Amino acid sequence: MPCLNEADTIGVCVEKARRALHESHIDGEVIVADNGSTDDSPSIAAQLGARVVPVLTRGYGSALMGGITAARGKYIIMGDADDSYDFAEVPRFVTKLREGHDLVQGCRLPWGGGTVKPGAMPFLHRWVGNPGFSLLVRTIFKAPIHDLHCGMRGFTKQSFERLQLRCPGMEFASEMVVKASLHKEKIAEIPITLHPDGRKAHAPHLRTFRDGWRHLRFLLLMCPLWLYLIPAFLLLGSGIALMAWLTPGPQHVGRVELDVHSMLLGTLCALLGYQVLWMWAFARMHGWTTGLIPPDTLFRRISDYLYLERGLLAGGLCVIIGLALNLWLVHEWTASSLGPLDVQVTMRVALWGFTAIILGAQTIYGSFFLSMLGMNRK
Repeated sequence: MPCLNEADTIGVCVEKARRALHESHIDGEVIVADNGSTDDSPSIAAQLGARVVPVLTRGYGSALMGGITAARGKYIIMGDADDSYDFAEVPRFVTKLREGHDLVQGCRLPWGGGTVKPGAMPFLHRWVGNPGFSLLVRTIFKAPIHDLHCGMRGFTKQSFERLQLRCPGMEFASEMVVKASLHKEKIAEIPITLHPDGRKAHAPHLRTFRDGWRHLRFLLLMCPLWLYLIPAFLLLGSGIALMAWLTPGPQHVGRVELDVHSMLLGTLCALLGYQVLWMWAFARMHGWTTGLIPPDTLFRRISDYLYLERGLLAGGLCVIIGLALNLWLVHEWTASSLGPLDVQVTMRVALWGFTAIILGAQTIYGSFFLSMLGMNRK
């Protein structure tokens, strides 16, 4: 149980947890990860038989990681110390873990079979934030859960050590589910009941918009596919297609004429898309080398094929093509006695030439940086 000034409720939570262990004949311990309480929370917990573990680094995730690291059991059940979760449910989580699951997620929301008591969850959390984030995780990471932010869950100590969780704040809850999905852990979900917060001395620690943004930021950072790769292909593909379509000359869409200015827009889209594509490669390599994101088969093949020398060769070829196109423009300018050129023709060639040079330069320098990131890959 993470704890920060929970004197109102820590006692009843410890008693419920100890009773559940005793009545179900489960050999376990109750750990209170105290995150700098200034009230009587630690002494109350210790008097009732809990093992109090001081965690100096502040934050919900930091408190949990400190307590989990200190735990001696094979299975870990975590839950908030505000009496909103019924620790009599602990045996149900242990049963699922004994069946072979790595992570057992509680679900408070009705569409996952759970129950939210009146006044137990703010409107925005219940109907907007939590369902929205849960849908996002199911869609992007294929996590089989309906209540991403449920604070009561169980997992094996081995799973915790494999996942190398590191988020110090409220986004720790998202990190656990996301990484468990990415690492193909066996995940189960069981319905539980959420009760109103029993604290009276202070308001809940959760801050709706601040912590909501931190969760969203984390989800985006953990998914280079949606953050980088998909936008990159959309921008690069549409940009190149628009440039190719307008290369022969102006085109008409109904009464609208598209000319070199629209081709310039295509150039900008192509350049931006290619830059974002390299950002995807950097993010994937960084996630791989640091253990933040497990490598997928596609990226392994790409990184094995596109080694430094091939990147330099491809980039150099693009630069040469771009320079050749621009040299043709210089030739045309010289042929016209350094006078005005036909913009309808020369501007189209110039856009392709400049684009090729920039893409080539990005490929050369991107290949060097990607190779540097890959030097410590696992």
